[in-house]
Amino acid sequence: MIFEWHQPVWDSLLGRLEQLPHALLLAGAAGGGKSELARSLAQRLLCETASGNAPACGECDGCRWFLAGNHPDFRYVGPGSDEIEAEPGDSASEEAEPGKRSTQIVIEQIRALAGFVTVGAVRQGVRVVVIDPAEAMNHHTANALLKLLEEPPAKTHLVLVSDAPRRLLPTILSRCRLIRLPRPDGAQAANWLAGQGVEKPDDLLALCGGMPVAATELATGIGAAARGRFVRDMLSLERADPVALAGVWEAWLKNKESLAAGFGVPQLVGWLQRWVADLVLAALAGQVRFFPDQQAALQAQANKLPLAALLTCYNELIRLRRVAAHPLNLRLVLDDMLLRYARLVAR
Repeated sequence: MIFEWHQPVWDSLLGRLEQLPHALLLAGAAGGGKSELARSLAQRLLCETASGNAPACGECDGCRWFLAGNHPDFRYVGPGSDEIEAEPGDSASEEAEPGKRSTQIVIEQIRALAGFVTVGAVRQGVRVVVIDPAEAMNHHTANALLKLLEEPPAKTHLVLVSDAPRRLLPTILSRCRLIRLPRPDGAQAANWLAGQGVEKPDDLLALCGGMPVAATELATGIGAAARGRFVRDMLSLERADPVALAGVWEAWLKNKESLAAGFGVPQLVGWLQRWVADLVLAALAGQVRFFPDQQAALQAQANKLPLAALLTCYNELIRLRRVAAHPLNLRLVLDDMLLRYARLVAR
């Protein structure tokens, strides 16, 4: 899928398809559709009939294999996307919990690419590898990829996708053509969401930083349920037991729907940070940014809380967010997070 805000980038890439560098880095804010663009580019490179700036035809043998997920000249590398057993002593295998999807791209996944890129393309065309997100590689995994980037095989394209390119090794950055993807403006994003049948798009865009693809995930299903549950629980914390709520949230994050959607502590910490930021904004300016549909409730709460305590809580959440993706004890993280907030509203 080519989103309208990515069309200029798409036209630029397809306009020089024959001179496309062997390694691209698609970088931009989360929730803007980078992954979809990377897969569309991969399919276009493997399409056997498309020409010019046109997207992949979707009907040739190459497209049918790609859409079925079994094109012999394509590899997707992402956390939990492999079927390779990690070696004893591998950090990812030791940190993983049963039923929990890995958050890392492990070194075995990159090593497995060596055989793929050194064998000739099955369809006598090109081979394409998409690595998404690239920042999920640890130092050892990134160094393994570096060997492929230093001596790129002929007719092979590596497409890296990243929300945070600064977290990648400088040596990897220097060997990739950086493509910065634009952020859609507010009207463009809201109009696109309305065209998808999303109600109240501005409320969802506010929480997602204006990123429309992320907003669609909050419009229905588990995303909408998660947002609704979060708001209800936050409003109840003035009278609820935070430790008991932490237990409920632990079960919530461990259920199969949350695990399948990749919804976990980083998202919850981010939402809580935005909630407290709205309390600060309400206290200072009488307006909110991230939860506009909760303006009245947030304003009423902010009127009762000292600004210094709000700022202290916000700074504590910034520190917690830095380690939210680490394999810490889930219950302890939730206890700590909710107790910090409960101490604030108990004032």
